Amino acid sequence: MSKLSRYAGRTAMVTGAGDGIGKMLAIKLAEAGMTVCVQDIREEAAAAVALEIGGGAFSMCFDISDRDAVAAAAERFGSDHGDLAMLWINAGVGVGASILEGKPNQVRWAYDVNVLGAVWTAQCFVPLLKGDPRHVGITASTAALRAPEGDFPLYAATKHGTMAVAEALRGELAAKDIETTILCPGLLNTEIWDGAKARPERFGGERRMDPKIAGMWREAKSPDAMWPNIKRVMAAGGGTLVCATDDGDTRSAMRQRIGTIESGLVEI
Repeated sequence: MSKLSRYAGRTAMVTGAGDGIGKMLAIKLAEAGMTVCVQDIREEAAAAVALEIGGGAFSMCFDISDRDAVAAAAERFGSDHGDLAMLWINAGVGVGASILEGKPNQVRWAYDVNVLGAVWTAQCFVPLLKGDPRHVGITASTAALRAPEGDFPLYAATKHGTMAVAEALRGELAAKDIETTILCPGLLNTEIWDGAKARPERFGGERRMDPKIAGMWREAKSPDAMWPNIKRVMAAGGGTLVCATDDGDTRSAMRQRIGTIESGLVEI
């Protein structure tokens, strides 16, 4: 068990912290006494959050989907700032395309950020985790708990991948005495609906979405609503935390998915 007070005065990195869930995590970890590195692909957004936090917070800008860029950033971090106590792999993108009709660049972007980005970040930054305790957080989604169907199947499929990476990492990290928290948020008031605003050129470049589509996100709860439970789970040494926001629909869909899989299970 690792009370958050044991992280005070130590350093945390949160990826994708220029807004949304990542920004909330960065602010709350700083309030808990940590020096926070605010990472984002958007340099100005990361710097603005670090400035807002103050207290020694600093920013880094790199593309988590680019393995070489992540490795260079980790080397730079180690040289400039030393060790980490906590790494929160949060960066992710929302994609509205379907699997059958998604353009190749959309599919690559979604998987390279939401799945491979988590792998590259873990590979490059986990070796910087030193001291006791050490903690890795990974942000997945409630979309990873239900069948990846419906309005955003490509996004949901990538989040199943994020969840699988997180669960695999949990086992590997436990062998190194590193605690893990897997966070599955539901629909929250974030900018995920406009994720292509920072899409690299190799994936099709920047695209701004019409704010008219943002209604259900704008009406949703703030990411701050998750913090008391995140804090509780982290203080208990980590675990899986599902912050559903749909009045039981996630629980029902998860049970339905498990039931469908179980009904097809045979011994041969």
